[in-house]
Amino acid sequence: MKNAESSQSGDKGVILATGAAGYIGSHVLHHLLQSGHSVVVLDNLYSGHRWAVPQAATFVEGDTGNLPLVEKLLREHQIRSVIHFAAHIEVEESVRRPEKYYQNNTAKAVELFAACARAGVSEVVFSSTAAVYAETGEAFTEESPTQPANPYGRSKLFAEWALRDICQANPQMKSVILRYFNVAGASQDGHLGQATPNATHLIKVACQAALGLRSHLNMYGTDYPTEDGTCVRDYIHVDDLAQAHLLALDYLRAGGESDIFNCGYGQGFSVKQVIEAVKKVSSVDFMVETVGRRSGDAVQVVANSQKIQKVMGWSPQFNDLEGICRSALEWEKKYQAMDQL
Repeated sequence: MKNAESSQSGDKGVILATGAAGYIGSHVLHHLLQSGHSVVVLDNLYSGHRWAVPQAATFVEGDTGNLPLVEKLLREHQIRSVIHFAAHIEVEESVRRPEKYYQNNTAKAVELFAACARAGVSEVVFSSTAAVYAETGEAFTEESPTQPANPYGRSKLFAEWALRDICQANPQMKSVILRYFNVAGASQDGHLGQATPNATHLIKVACQAALGLRSHLNMYGTDYPTEDGTCVRDYIHVDDLAQAHLLALDYLRAGGESDIFNCGYGQGFSVKQVIEAVKKVSSVDFMVETVGRRSGDAVQVVANSQKIQKVMGWSPQFNDLEGICRSALEWEKKYQAMDQL
């Protein structure tokens, strides 16, 4: 497996990581710090946690929509690279409150990217999503048609378009857009995991049900055109995704051109299969209630990730559903203990 060794030599410059107190961002942050990078974190703590940011990083509490603050950080820290995580991510909420998603995920992102171009930033890595794709029933490649089924996906796709156009107009700035599939699990050292308030991610909710933190788990729809009638998703371990960010940074710093890459394993699991996996690793037969479909949910979302493996040498290490569920369960136990202190 390739690692971040190539970025441990030469002038690495300072990285600005927005939203890096959140679930995915904090995992990437720890990998960056372990690889010797200097990182400034900008996070408004809307869904992130101050404890998730190590002292080795410079933490600034603030919003990416605060343009004077963003410009000050870019200037004072002489930021070379930006990794943009900060976003709202709940599909169902985006259907109810689309304006919130277009404001935060699109408008603020555009302003950030434009500020990066003005400040002479060299590399931008952007957290996007598989929700940008049109449903085809087949694994998505980066060339698959984009036709998001919900405002969340559209808000991210619009931001992608803006970033690509801004980079084209400012050739000194290159970008990698990483389209995440379903991110799950917790860090292998047990120090980080999903701690988003009121999270709706299936594996986390199932783990909470297994630990008695929820009375039951809702299964949203069993009448989908899949083998067992429930939605199918490609689950990627958060540490494998974190490694993809470091490789993306290396790729750009080695002269790579702006591009888009899928981050997933290429294997789908249904809601019922995930529930069974959590029951198995927890040895708890928790209650599951079938309810109606949620607005905006796609039927099947599976990645073709051959491109990132070929171009960047990304080689997943944790492609195991039960292992992902086990790490999430162990983290949930630890997090609940932390919450009691």
